[in-house]
Amino acid sequence: MTIAAFLAPDNWLLSDGGPRYVQLRQRLSEGVDQGLLKAGSPLPPEREIAAITELSRVTVRKAIQALAKDGIVVQKQGSGSFVASNAPQIEQSLSRLTSFSEDMSRRGMKSTSIWLERGVYMPSPDEVLALALSSDASVSRIARLRTADGKPMAIERASLSSEILPNPLLVETSLYEVLEQVGFRPVRALQKISAINLEEDNAALLDVAPGKAGLRIERTSYLADGRTVEFTQSIYRGDAYNFVAELRLAKE
Repeated sequence: MTIAAFLAPDNWLLSDGGPRYVQLRQRLSEGVDQGLLKAGSPLPPEREIAAITELSRVTVRKAIQALAKDGIVVQKQGSGSFVASNAPQIEQSLSRLTSFSEDMSRRGMKSTSIWLERGVYMPSPDEVLALALSSDASVSRIARLRTADGKPMAIERASLSSEILPNPLLVETSLYEVLEQVGFRPVRALQKISAINLEEDNAALLDVAPGKAGLRIERTSYLADGRTVEFTQSIYRGDAYNFVAELRLAKE
């Protein structure tokens, strides 16, 4: 259903249903509950809602202000009103090499995975380069949607040499726990973080509107002897993560 059809006044606006702004507030709230208005997505402009509902802009403004007071929407000056994010806010240090499962456990949150891909494949050119593989090598790939307390947080796509991880089905929760058991847990990593706008397929998995801000993180992890262990490409919700790094004054 489109927003215009959902807000058509014949479907919900009653002459004896109380103040009109209260009825509109309730209708917009129902749109959020039903997923028609997704977390992080913008509300239609006031003038558009007024035209659809045949209500005055003053009435529309009062309804949106009531939603903002309830924490259902967030008003940003100069940008409009947005459905409030339902994702937990995570502050992630860039100085610690930990797994998603360990991060969430340390915060008292329950992490789960929805598997997108898991198997052994011929490597792509990027995987050959990142993992320093020979031309006849194979890779184990694990791709999953990571959630915290039931909320989608990130899409992780990890590639490892099949010599490091012969059977990717062994990974049920934490990849690093499995690597530690076989003596291949990485001790350092290089990460590259880029700001992106989420494409439709990734946005759907993360339960946000297409085009919303996200973070792309590429991590290459290494053993103490310098061998490459893991090449991971992740997509994080931009409204859920704050990455923090401690900086020190360099000695000249």
